[in-house]
Amino acid sequence: MSEINYKSLAAHLNQSEYEKREVTSIQAEYPEMTVTDAYKIQEELVGLKLQEGHRIIGPKMGLTSRAKMKQMNVEEPIYGYVFDYMIVPDNTLLLNVLIHPKVEAEIAFILGKDIEGPNVTIEQVIEATEYVAPALEIIDSRYKDFKFTLPDVIADNASSSRVFLGSTLKRPQELELDLVGVTLSINGEIKELGASAAVLGHPAESLVLLARMLSRKGLKLKAGQVILTGGITGAVMLSDGDVVQAKWDGLGSIEFTVKK
Repeated sequence: MSEINYKSLAAHLNQSEYEKREVTSIQAEYPEMTVTDAYKIQEELVGLKLQEGHRIIGPKMGLTSRAKMKQMNVEEPIYGYVFDYMIVPDNTLLLNVLIHPKVEAEIAFILGKDIEGPNVTIEQVIEATEYVAPALEIIDSRYKDFKFTLPDVIADNASSSRVFLGSTLKRPQELELDLVGVTLSINGEIKELGASAAVLGHPAESLVLLARMLSRKGLKLKAGQVILTGGITGAVMLSDGDVVQAKWDGLGSIEFTVKK
């Protein structure tokens, strides 16, 4: 794939997000597209958003379930980026700016120090983390019917769309971070539940792998970034009028309403 294709495909995905328009699989058009190609498209997409004046809040991880990794035949999760416009400032999710959103519950790490290098440990991640907080991520793949390949979803900024951040902040040492139970309810009915060990055995391991992947590109995790570590629950499709509530052991709850 040529440089011009990276740029044009990034612009194509960026425009589809803003126009709330589904697109077909890029891999179907470019069967030879690799994961490396996909991250180059993502980099162009991130560059476009920065040029538009948006600011990166922090990276996010995807495919952090061992079962999903095995299913997709990958040895590492994937990552994308959360931008400032994706943070929902109140308790309302507007459907009219999205395509087909789903919600999943996560734990966010707020860094107090930089993390870099290929040999970072969980202990170093916890030491560098100022706070952890509950988060609900809204994923909204731009691909029609959520049908995509691994390179497709990477190119599409890992389906990043919107994020609700909870107000409960805890020092990571205050919790057994691999034993945090979570329930995700829609209209009072529990739809998903899980424990934080679903994220690579320990959510801090998500940052260990992210630091390793970024180090190959000469990049690092930066103090002040808010990093989504990956879904503890499965992702649930949202509809107009839904009232969504998630509860985390020791980290409080988040509730929002879905409106057109």
